[in-house]
Amino acid sequence: MQPIHRRQFLITTGYLSIGFTLFGCSPSTEEASAGSEGDFTLESPAGPLPGPSQIDAWLQVLEDGTVRVLTGKMELGQGLTVAIQQVAGEELNTSPGRVSVVLADTGRTPDEGITAGSRSMETSAMNVRRAAAAARERLLEMAAEAWGVEQNSLFLEEGHVKLRAKQEQLSFADLLKGRQLSAGIPKDISLKPKDQYQWVGRPVPHPDMEKMVRGEALYIQDMRLPEMAHARIVRPPVYGARLEGWDKAVEQMPGVLKIVENGSFLGVIAEEEYQAIKAQEALQQRSQWGAGPELPEVTSWPDYMLAQGGAGQKPVKEGENTHHAVYSKPYVMHGSIGPSCAVAAFQDGRLHIWSHTQGVYPLRATISSMTGLAEEDIRITGVRGSGCYGHNGADDVGADAALLAMAFPGRPVRLQWQRQDEHLWEPYGSAMRMELSARLGPDGKIEQWAYDLWTDSHVNRPFGDAGKLIAARYLADPFPFDKTESGIRGGARNSEPYYKIPDAKVKSHYVEGPLRVSALRSLGAYANVFAIESFMDELAEKAGRDALDFRIQHLDDERAVEVIRELKELTKDVPVASGEGMGYGFARYKNTASYCAVAAKVQVNLEEKVLRPIKMWAVIDAGEAINTDGLKNQTEGGMIQAASWTLMEEVRFNQREIASKDWRSYDIIRFDTAPETEVVVVNRPEQPVLGAGEAAQGPSAAGIANAVYAACGKRVRELPVKKGLFG
Repeated sequence: MQPIHRRQFLITTGYLSIGFTLFGCSPSTEEASAGSEGDFTLESPAGPLPGPSQIDAWLQVLEDGTVRVLTGKMELGQGLTVAIQQVAGEELNTSPGRVSVVLADTGRTPDEGITAGSRSMETSAMNVRRAAAAARERLLEMAAEAWGVEQNSLFLEEGHVKLRAKQEQLSFADLLKGRQLSAGIPKDISLKPKDQYQWVGRPVPHPDMEKMVRGEALYIQDMRLPEMAHARIVRPPVYGARLEGWDKAVEQMPGVLKIVENGSFLGVIAEEEYQAIKAQEALQQRSQWGAGPELPEVTSWPDYMLAQGGAGQKPVKEGENTHHAVYSKPYVMHGSIGPSCAVAAFQDGRLHIWSHTQGVYPLRATISSMTGLAEEDIRITGVRGSGCYGHNGADDVGADAALLAMAFPGRPVRLQWQRQDEHLWEPYGSAMRMELSARLGPDGKIEQWAYDLWTDSHVNRPFGDAGKLIAARYLADPFPFDKTESGIRGGARNSEPYYKIPDAKVKSHYVEGPLRVSALRSLGAYANVFAIESFMDELAEKAGRDALDFRIQHLDDERAVEVIRELKELTKDVPVASGEGMGYGFARYKNTASYCAVAAKVQVNLEEKVLRPIKMWAVIDAGEAINTDGLKNQTEGGMIQAASWTLMEEVRFNQREIASKDWRSYDIIRFDTAPETEVVVVNRPEQPVLGAGEAAQGPSAAGIANAVYAACGKRVRELPVKKGLFG
């Protein structure tokens, strides 16, 4: 098939088109991104990929002298693309616009596991930085040899090596003459001095921002391939239900190419997307399913979690200076705005999947386990998705598309979940229960602390285990899923207090909950910080201390103290009217990553049942800030998302089914009710880069809950706040 020019195709259809050669060897000039410009043909590596200690595993010089960077991580909206452009450009003294970035692809990029845990900057961007520094030194060595001069008489500028004393220059491409920099990356490679930075630490605009604002083709949902068919999946009405039959007349509906049935896995492939949707609706109405197991009736998450997970440790002995409280959160959705989507093609025993998965290599291993195909016969190409926030439906839809494509070889198959599919079948963030007790000493400081948490697992990613994919559990030969193997992974995150407390005990209790769960942004840290920071406010009140000063009294980390003091200074003159309240929260994410302090101002009217978040402030210290705008954007987004979780979000279900099927039955914060935000970045160029994408969630929840108490005198410990406040 001949590649189609993207610009020409968009003019007539409004969608992205990518020239399609399955496992072909045509040269490519860009990454497999829904925002790629120009003609595009997929390529397959000529041999094994370079090892991660080699420069060319991370960086390539193109024929025009520009630089292409390869990252095994995915762009999830965290600004990874522009940050990589900045660090690579800085080390090569080349403007970021001359650096392109190829996202995760098992056929082209290093294996960097999954993009999670706020580690994209800490790991991938720093790997690229070191590779670019090694490339700089090697380019200077080669030019010095070519000209017969000392290396210190040369410098790099905008894709060229230049001689200081003369006007002579060589482009990177001319110097390499078609070769790549295959040398190793020295462990002690010298990085560019920070006082010479031109781009790092500055608000360089994200290259895709204008496309997002304009609604241009950018995401996997926009992707179109020549001769592509469209598909939909028919899901059971409830977890565990099995397919008993379906009306074969659906096969004769307009445009239907194939109905794929494998055990209780049922899907439809059609020529056009609307035809696939109509056939899916017909199948949903005309299929018969056995009754699945009932879901439990839950009236109180604190009571349910306690009953399922057992009693906690002995609390601090009651007394005049002791305090005790129980907090909880319900199941919460990722709520990705763009329903999960994948494109797959199967031909001559080989499978290619385009996916917005967070881990192309882990997904490849899992698809191999499910299908029996060898990993070398599967290629996963990462393409950005619209909305992520953790382990949503991206891996599942990739598996669905793979099964459909293998049943319909020779043509690409695009599968997009419907909104109901996304709401009902994504892995949620687990419900949790947190119980705390503490004793204050004569000096008003905490001398004893007991913390118990009850939670399901927060990590059920498919690292080679096909049973963690929905489709694999419903095949004729199903793959088992042992939920208990996951334990509470990620659930205890930030349960250890960051404060200095002489006697602090923390205990975790595993609860096998009724709904499907996995990693949601910040995992257990959101609820743990909400509980700890709400409790710190209650203790401060009991001790008769200012809420922020009370926290500072229990900290011996000056960076933690500084963000709190900066927040106090930032909000000291904020006016607070009757019915309004200010609240605060602080945490160091994972107790090892970014420091973040948040303030929230809310308005509460109990009689009219009105709760409105007015404004939120944050001060964040993420070490060296690569892109200050990107860091602010991540923090603002985290605050608003946490505000939505905290105020209103809850997955509702009854004994028969999950009831939160759409945006009417699952409420999220809207543009007209979202709070104003303000973020201050404490930039520390001398410190290592710290993960920041999940730092604001917990402090934001506590800040809002504490602000509600300040506004109306009612302490809400059971989320969402609106339910606890108004019933």
